[in-house]
Amino acid sequence: MTKQEIVNDIENMLEGLYPETPVPLDHKDPYTLLIAVLLSAQCTDERVNKVTPALFELADNPFDMAKQDVEAIRQIIRPCGLSPRKSKAIYDLSHILINKYDGAVPNDMALLEELPGVGHKTASVVVAQAYGVPAFPVDTHIHRLAFRWKLSTGKNVDRTEADLKRLFRKEIWNKLHLQIIFFGREYCPARGHNPYSCPICSKYGRKGLFQEFDKKKK
Repeated sequence: MTKQEIVNDIENMLEGLYPETPVPLDHKDPYTLLIAVLLSAQCTDERVNKVTPALFELADNPFDMAKQDVEAIRQIIRPCGLSPRKSKAIYDLSHILINKYDGAVPNDMALLEELPGVGHKTASVVVAQAYGVPAFPVDTHIHRLAFRWKLSTGKNVDRTEADLKRLFRKEIWNKLHLQIIFFGREYCPARGHNPYSCPICSKYGRKGLFQEFDKKKK
């Protein structure tokens, strides 16, 4: 099979498994999505979704958030980890959104990446899921699976993002990145992964995956 035929088959398998791709982080608008994605750094989506109701009850827009005390924000988001840094970022970016954008969240990657606490992946998620701008946010699941499926070298997330953007059609990026995340959680975990029973690795996985698994079984 050619590389493109493999890519097409993976795309079709993922579409068959996950025809619907609800956004994992609970939110109601671009601002609450931005805050939820910021909180998800080194934290599970499940935990973020348990924390954000109390945070958004305190403030669910930059105008109200900017009036809060940083410590009050920190106390609520503590379970998400890195709370001193994240609480300050939430407070500071709320002020910036008010002063520079009249309280709106920009739909431009470069402008988003200028905000405190907002890196390339966070900006990608926000433009993709809040505004429908084609982007390919690469998290640990996507980075791991792209390497396992020989779609990228695994050198770094920037390389993985570039490779996946080159291989897959732009119009499916926003849906596909969620499909890969869902697949990683259900079939292709970091630990305890059996490549022989994984629907995609069993067909297209790297040789090293099987050698490593067989070695552990001995």
